Amino acid sequence: MTARVLDGTAVAAQIRAEVAPAVAAFTARVGRPPGLGLVLVGDDPASGIYVRGKLRSAGEAGLRADVERMPESTTLEQLLGVVDRLNRSEAHDGILVQSPLPASMGPDAERTVFDVIRPDKDVDGFHPVNVGRLVQNRAALVACTPLGVMELLVRSNIRIAGARAVVIGRSDIVGKPMALLLLHRDATVTICHSKTAELPRIAAEADILVAAIGRPGFVTREFVKPGGTVIDVGTTPVRDRETVTRLYGPGSRRLEVFDRRGSVVLGDVHPEVANIAGALSPVPGGVGPLTIALLLRNTLTAAQIRAGLVA
Repeated sequence: MTARVLDGTAVAAQIRAEVAPAVAAFTARVGRPPGLGLVLVGDDPASGIYVRGKLRSAGEAGLRADVERMPESTTLEQLLGVVDRLNRSEAHDGILVQSPLPASMGPDAERTVFDVIRPDKDVDGFHPVNVGRLVQNRAALVACTPLGVMELLVRSNIRIAGARAVVIGRSDIVGKPMALLLLHRDATVTICHSKTAELPRIAAEADILVAAIGRPGFVTREFVKPGGTVIDVGTTPVRDRETVTRLYGPGSRRLEVFDRRGSVVLGDVHPEVANIAGALSPVPGGVGPLTIALLLRNTLTAAQIRAGLVA
């Protein structure tokens, strides 16, 4: 069989089409657009691309989006000062500090930053208050990537209630919130990780398999239940031609892209999985576009809450 492609680009376009008129209505009622404050520290090329995409998408949706660019030499204290200013800004309803931060800031820098962003402006959904609310199934602001996965499943008519779901990955950003969101939709959820024994066997029991570990091609056909749904959250830039050739073969389109650009973004799921899965999200064009669409929706939600328009 050839798996049905779960088109994240199309679903993201649906969400953006829903957000835009709601943004216009908010702007007309409140007298200003919802505002998003982005902070980019350093010169990581991928981070720069992500931030430009977020700025463009926000502008197209009618949001105000401002970016604070800070040099690689920025200290953690200087970054926290910018976050404090955005916390106090009346023009900004959401704050997003782009990851990763420079290593010079220390191993706990990202957690420190997440902790000081106001919970009601935490459009990434990483603040402990919002994570706690998610555990209780009452969070207004949820991490964008796992929320995007849920939108993809629901809008693609994938059955969640009663399904067996396996999440490979236990990060605070994707794995844990992903498991909670599936649980809240009545799936029976297993979280797997690097220490899980018999990982392929456990994964192959899943009606819904979510791979979020950042290891290109790690999930092979032995991990997949025939006819199951596989969601690939991996987006790893690969600059090794041999890896692309091994996964996709000589003469493949992915190899052509690599030869043209010198790198290619690969997911966690091996291409052979398309021959056994019933439905599969691609990389690119799967979860990635949804992450940005849900960031826009979270910013709108944060603005509505701050303006007292929703509880």
